Amino acid sequence: MTETLPDRLATDPRSPFHDAALLARGIGIRFNGAEKTNVEEYCVSEGWVRVAVGKTLDRKGNPMTIRLKGTVEPYLKAE
Repeated sequence: MTETLPDRLATDPRSPFHDAALLARGIGIRFNGAEKTNVEEYCVSEGWVRVAVGKTLDRKGNPMTIRLKGTVEPYLKAE
């Protein structure tokens, strides 16, 4: 059984693109062919990922992020 993943997904619960049930199952991201483990948000159709920059936090305590453009391939991790 293959399940289609959403075009856009975020780990931040305040985001309208957050899906806790799907994130609990385990999502992996390949960005430009390399496995990324620090992805905060992705968009397949626009071709970008938002990744955390080290341990730096903004003034509200959220991780600082940068947006990288490239080929995004989300997949469900094997259980």
